[in-house]
Amino acid sequence: MDFKDILYEVRNGVAWITINRAEKMNAFRGQTCDELIRALNKAGYDKAVGAIVLAGAGDRAFCTGGDQSAHEGSYDGRGTIGLPMEELHTAIRDVPKPVIARVQGFAIGGGNVLCTICDLTICSEKAQFGQVGPKMGSVDPGYGTALLARVVGEKKAREMWYMCRRYSGAEAVAMGLANACVPHDQLDAEVQKWGEELCERSPTALAIAKRSFNMDTAHQAGIAGMGMYALKLYYYTEESREGVNALKEKRKPDFRKYVK
Repeated sequence: MDFKDILYEVRNGVAWITINRAEKMNAFRGQTCDELIRALNKAGYDKAVGAIVLAGAGDRAFCTGGDQSAHEGSYDGRGTIGLPMEELHTAIRDVPKPVIARVQGFAIGGGNVLCTICDLTICSEKAQFGQVGPKMGSVDPGYGTALLARVVGEKKAREMWYMCRRYSGAEAVAMGLANACVPHDQLDAEVQKWGEELCERSPTALAIAKRSFNMDTAHQAGIAGMGMYALKLYYYTEESREGVNALKEKRKPDFRKYVK
């Protein structure tokens, strides 16, 4: 497969899928999402692969969510909001193999949602987790909110979304958002170690376990689909656009002036 926005490599049975947009803090555009979906399905149904790693290039960021330079009311690809987010999230959940998020830096916004959805998350001591939606005129109306509440508890999930604060790797482990936090220079070795250990387990047992874990939140896919339509309408409002404009103009947004 030819990829432009991602890198694909199999290391001793572990497929590494890396968002290769370090100059954009690994923010995803429409093409990135499409390529991630293709790569996940390639790895997920390759009998030589036992586990999947989702990573971001460079040292600064795992992923910082949607590329704001491609967001003018909607993004640059297909799907309800110009990003096939519902498909990407479903691909991570539906591939019959564990997906590990490897977080070396910022896991912010949509990047934080990816960590929430992945089966496991391993981060470095330099990792920073957090949400920014209400600061940017956006929100995730599906797995990013409801599933996060299941992962870290409802009060903490509300804090993360309402307050838009940052959390260290150690804090992510403490709240249940990450499984392990290791020294930065040991991250790749630790992630590969977990992946190879998964490769030693029964593939069928893992696939059944993953389906079972996801069963009680499967309905959220439908909720997310409906929510994306509401989000699309929101993106066309002046209130939402204030977040993008403020970022471009390097100022603090003033959302309240648009409240009707």
